[in-house]
Amino acid sequence: MLIIFLFSARPHSELPDFDKADRIVKKGAHIVGYALLAAAYWRALDFQHGEWWLAWCLALLYAVTDEFHQSFVPGRSPSVWDVLIFDNLGALVSIFLLRLYKTQRSDSPGPIVERGKARS
Repeated sequence: MLIIFLFSARPHSELPDFDKADRIVKKGAHIVGYALLAAAYWRALDFQHGEWWLAWCLALLYAVTDEFHQSFVPGRSPSVWDVLIFDNLGALVSIFLLRLYKTQRSDSPGPIVERGKARS
């Protein structure tokens, strides 16, 4: 959250310009940042199966407050599209991938141990 806050607190004049890739890099940063944030929230909730939606909601709530924060930064303005598309996409993708990983991992039989033999 601190990293997102610090990046969004930079005035527009201090932001780097990535030429033709500028939009891709900056929107990609939204996706990655909120993917990591949603994953961190869900981890804080101990990856409880029924709590993934709470992690998603918390990430989006922070996205809304961060866009509001940007309205006070010189040269920056809030964007509902950043929240609805890019931040939301990042949060949903990370939660989807974590759920898929956890489902596949719980379905695996685990290590096979022969009867009567101790593990070394």
